[in-house]
Amino acid sequence: MKKVLVFGLLILFGFGLFASSVDALVRVKGYTTKRGTYVAPTYRTSPNKIKIDNYSTKGNYNPFSGKKGTVNPYKYKW
Repeated sequence: MKKVLVFGLLILFGFGLFASSVDALVRVKGYTTKRGTYVAPTYRTSPNKIKIDNYSTKGNYNPFSGKKGTVNPYKYKW
């Protein structure tokens, strides 16, 4: 019984980690540029050092615009 309880808690903990990384969105406020152009508010992934979870990365898509990612996450820019 103890093993089942521990296994269940590990599964729930794992789902909690996954859900927190999926829902990690940051709202970017709209603003006006110096030229007077208005940029509408949007969403982006929360800042981190991982490149493969960004909307613009190949294999991902932006759920708000529907665009597929085009950036290669493994190409280093020196």
